[in-house]
Amino acid sequence: MKMKKTIPALPVQDIKVSCAYYTNRLGFTIRHQEDTFAIAVRDDIEIHLWQSCDKSWKWRSIFLALKPIWTGAESFIAGTASCRIEVQSIEELFEEYKKQEVLHSHDTKIEAQYWGHKEFPVVDLDRNLLTFYEVN
Repeated sequence: MKMKKTIPALPVQDIKVSCAYYTNRLGFTIRHQEDTFAIAVRDDIEIHLWQSCDKSWKWRSIFLALKPIWTGAESFIAGTASCRIEVQSIEELFEEYKKQEVLHSHDTKIEAQYWGHKEFPVVDLDRNLLTFYEVN
């Protein structure tokens, strides 16, 4: 037995808006798109986007405290995920994303980690965290 690949699935509020953001700001191509699901690709990276569109939690009143998540697609879940993406030429990607203004904050920089990675964080439109890293 051998595991071969992982694909992050990130919850977003609006598939169309998120697809445009991943295309125009993050440099991905949308390989597949439906009303509530899309596949974004760039080089060897694939990210699934799924729409957390259940807004029924807003009307559950007392039951919300007892059981806040019923379907797993509640709208408040958008923006709560993260993933790590290995890259080559991290400085080049950092400059690209700096120009696109998608870095986690204005103070974001490439940081060397003690475990041997150089990395920097980016957030998508919903504030899902994408950490790009390169092995030293």
